[in-house]
Amino acid sequence: MVTLQLKQLSVPPGQRIILTDVNWSKFEDILQELGEKRASRVAYYQNQLEIRMPLPEHEFNKEIIGDMGKILLEELEVDRECYGSTTFKRKDMAAGIEPDNCFYIQNYRLMIGKRRLDLTVDPPPDLAIEVDVTSKTQLSAYEALGVPELWQFSQGSLRINLLEAGEYIESSFSPTFPDFPLIEGVSQFVQMSLTQGSSAALRAFRKWVRERIDR
Repeated sequence: MVTLQLKQLSVPPGQRIILTDVNWSKFEDILQELGEKRASRVAYYQNQLEIRMPLPEHEFNKEIIGDMGKILLEELEVDRECYGSTTFKRKDMAAGIEPDNCFYIQNYRLMIGKRRLDLTVDPPPDLAIEVDVTSKTQLSAYEALGVPELWQFSQGSLRINLLEAGEYIESSFSPTFPDFPLIEGVSQFVQMSLTQGSSAALRAFRKWVRERIDR
């Protein structure tokens, strides 16, 4: 049997590798070997491990959509705790995921000051954001961990998924922000950022939010 070390594997930007028959102990060892300061993201579900390397476009989109989420919460004066791309995992669910961004909103009080998470005790994020999700491994991990709301942004469009009976169902609105047409709005301002820059797009997005609040 041939044994490879992770440092021998190279994942080009925009690509992913999938490793099968990875038990939980091996998954933990791989996370430790990869370390925390890295560009790659991992997803794990039922002995299948996916390691992906984002493109610059991916990183731009996840940042600006995350900023939009923060603007919405700030303008609505809703408290939150942001946990970015923290690794969320549960051994009993055989699942692990690293979101592009995520927020504790309904459960933010429980997370104040928390720097080490245990999902057998702590709740999963209330809202997670993923850009260019095409993998069943990723979606299955989110479903297993019980993340109630997942935003997927791909090819210029936002999809809102809500967890119902353990599976994601596509929704036309976000229950976290029910008064905002986010599917149209997020796409509109991401598109604006491509021609006018992210700062101008985010200022315009904040104005758009305030106008809807003042109605």
